[in-house]
Amino acid sequence: MSTLVKNEGEFDASFPVKGKDFADAGLVSSKIKQRLMKKGISEIAIRRAAIVIFEAEVNIISYARKGIIRYYTTTDSIIIEAIDEGPGIADIELAMQEGYSTADDAIREMGFGAGMGLSNIKRYSDDSEISSVIGKGTYLRSVIKI
Repeated sequence: MSTLVKNEGEFDASFPVKGKDFADAGLVSSKIKQRLMKKGISEIAIRRAAIVIFEAEVNIISYARKGIIRYYTTTDSIIIEAIDEGPGIADIELAMQEGYSTADDAIREMGFGAGMGLSNIKRYSDDSEISSVIGKGTYLRSVIKI
Protein backbone atom coordinates (compact mmCIF):
# COMPACT_ATOMS: atom_id res chain seq x y z
CA MET A 1 0.00 0.00 0.00
CA SER A 2 1.03 3.60 -0.48
CA THR A 3 3.32 5.35 1.91
CA LEU A 4 1.42 7.92 3.89
CA VAL A 5 2.28 11.52 3.16
CA LYS A 6 2.01 12.76 6.72
CA ASN A 7 2.84 11.33 10.12
CA GLU A 8 -0.14 10.33 12.29
CA GLY A 9 0.26 13.35 14.58
CA GLU A 10 0.09 15.81 11.67
CA PHE A 11 -3.52 15.07 10.76
CA ASP A 12 -6.27 17.47 11.79
CA ALA A 13 -8.30 14.52 13.04
CA SER A 14 -8.53 10.76 12.79
CA PHE A 15 -11.65 8.64 13.27
CA PRO A 16 -11.96 4.87 13.68
CA VAL A 17 -14.63 3.07 11.65
CA LYS A 18 -16.02 -0.30 12.69
CA GLY A 19 -16.93 -2.86 10.09
CA LYS A 20 -20.61 -3.86 9.86
CA ASP A 21 -21.64 -0.94 12.10
CA PHE A 22 -24.29 0.46 9.75
CA ALA A 23 -26.01 2.34 12.59
CA ASP A 24 -23.09 4.79 12.60
CA ALA A 25 -22.82 5.17 8.80
CA GLY A 26 -22.33 8.86 8.11
CA LEU A 27 -21.12 9.78 11.58
CA VAL A 28 -17.49 10.38 10.55
CA SER A 29 -18.47 12.43 7.50
CA SER A 30 -20.74 14.58 9.70
CA LYS A 31 -18.02 15.18 12.28
CA ILE A 32 -15.46 16.17 9.66
CA LYS A 33 -17.99 18.38 7.86
CA GLN A 34 -18.59 20.30 11.11
CA ARG A 35 -14.86 20.76 11.66
CA LEU A 36 -14.35 22.02 8.11
CA MET A 37 -17.21 24.49 8.52
CA LYS A 38 -15.52 25.90 11.64
CA LYS A 39 -12.39 26.48 9.55
CA GLY A 40 -14.38 28.61 7.13
CA ILE A 41 -13.82 26.38 4.12
CA SER A 42 -16.19 26.93 1.19
CA GLU A 43 -19.50 25.07 1.18
CA ILE A 44 -18.73 23.53 -2.21
CA ALA A 45 -15.44 22.03 -1.00
CA ILE A 46 -17.07 20.83 2.21
CA ARG A 47 -19.90 19.17 0.29
CA ARG A 48 -17.42 17.40 -2.00
CA ALA A 49 -15.34 16.28 1.01
CA ALA A 50 -18.44 15.03 2.83
CA ILE A 51 -19.42 12.89 -0.17
CA VAL A 52 -15.92 11.41 -0.45
CA ILE A 53 -15.77 10.70 3.29
CA PHE A 54 -19.26 9.20 3.40
CA GLU A 55 -18.53 6.86 0.50
CA ALA A 56 -15.22 5.76 2.04
CA GLU A 57 -16.90 5.30 5.41
CA VAL A 58 -19.69 3.14 3.98
CA ASN A 59 -17.14 1.04 2.07
CA ILE A 60 -15.22 0.36 5.29
CA ILE A 61 -18.43 -0.49 7.16
CA SER A 62 -19.66 -2.73 4.33
CA TYR A 63 -16.53 -4.68 3.54
CA ALA A 64 -13.77 -4.34 6.14
CA ARG A 65 -13.25 -5.49 9.70
CA LYS A 66 -12.22 -1.99 10.69
CA GLY A 67 -10.59 1.11 9.34
CA ILE A 68 -9.65 4.68 9.94
CA ILE A 69 -10.50 7.91 8.18
CA ARG A 70 -8.31 10.91 8.71
CA TYR A 71 -7.94 14.28 7.12
CA TYR A 72 -5.87 17.39 7.13
CA THR A 73 -6.11 20.74 5.45
CA THR A 74 -3.50 22.83 3.72
CA THR A 75 -3.81 26.37 2.41
CA ASP A 76 -5.41 25.05 -0.79
CA SER A 77 -6.64 21.50 -0.15
CA ILE A 78 -8.46 19.01 2.02
CA ILE A 79 -6.62 15.68 2.06
CA ILE A 80 -8.58 12.61 3.11
CA GLU A 81 -7.18 9.16 3.76
CA ALA A 82 -9.20 6.02 4.38
CA ILE A 83 -7.28 2.92 5.41
CA ASP A 84 -9.00 -0.36 6.14
CA GLU A 85 -8.25 -3.87 7.25
CA GLY A 86 -10.40 -5.96 5.00
CA PRO A 87 -10.44 -8.40 2.12
CA GLY A 88 -8.91 -5.95 -0.35
CA ILE A 89 -10.10 -5.24 -3.87
CA ALA A 90 -9.09 -7.78 -6.51
CA ASP A 91 -9.74 -5.58 -9.55
CA ILE A 92 -9.65 -1.85 -8.77
CA GLU A 93 -10.42 -0.85 -12.36
CA LEU A 94 -13.59 -2.96 -12.33
CA ALA A 95 -14.55 -1.71 -8.85
CA MET A 96 -14.27 1.89 -10.09
CA GLN A 97 -17.00 1.32 -12.70
CA GLU A 98 -20.36 2.87 -11.85
CA GLY A 99 -22.86 0.24 -10.82
CA TYR A 100 -20.31 -2.48 -10.09
CA SER A 101 -20.83 -3.87 -6.60
CA THR A 102 -19.90 -6.92 -4.58
CA ALA A 103 -22.39 -6.02 -1.83
CA ASP A 104 -24.50 -8.86 -0.51
CA ASP A 105 -28.29 -8.77 -0.26
CA ALA A 106 -28.24 -7.65 3.40
CA ILE A 107 -26.19 -4.56 2.52
CA ARG A 108 -28.43 -3.76 -0.44
CA GLU A 109 -31.58 -4.12 1.69
CA MET A 110 -30.22 -1.35 3.95
CA GLY A 111 -29.91 0.94 0.93
CA PHE A 112 -26.17 0.60 0.42
CA GLY A 113 -24.12 -1.28 -2.17
CA ALA A 114 -25.34 0.41 -5.36
CA GLY A 115 -21.84 0.38 -6.82
CA MET A 116 -21.35 4.15 -6.81
CA GLY A 117 -18.91 4.52 -3.89
CA LEU A 118 -15.52 4.48 -5.61
CA SER A 119 -16.77 6.23 -8.73
CA ASN A 120 -18.28 9.00 -6.56
CA ILE A 121 -15.00 9.33 -4.68
CA LYS A 122 -13.19 9.78 -7.98
CA ARG A 123 -15.85 12.19 -9.33
CA TYR A 124 -15.79 14.50 -6.28
CA SER A 125 -11.99 14.48 -5.81
CA ASP A 126 -9.56 16.67 -7.69
CA ASP A 127 -7.04 13.88 -7.30
CA SER A 128 -7.36 10.41 -5.82
CA GLU A 129 -5.42 7.21 -5.53
CA ILE A 130 -6.38 3.79 -4.36
CA SER A 131 -4.32 0.72 -3.69
CA SER A 132 -5.27 -2.61 -2.24
CA VAL A 133 -3.69 -5.83 -1.11
CA ILE A 134 -5.85 -8.96 -1.11
CA GLY A 135 -6.32 -10.25 2.43
CA LYS A 136 -4.84 -7.09 3.99
CA GLY A 137 -6.93 -4.07 3.07
CA THR A 138 -7.32 -0.93 1.03
CA TYR A 139 -5.75 2.54 1.09
CA LEU A 140 -7.54 5.54 -0.39
CA ARG A 141 -6.22 9.10 -0.64
CA SER A 142 -8.36 11.94 -1.95
CA VAL A 143 -7.47 15.59 -2.52
CA ILE A 144 -10.10 18.30 -2.77
CA LYS A 145 -9.03 21.80 -3.73
CA ILE A 146 -10.48 24.62 -1.63
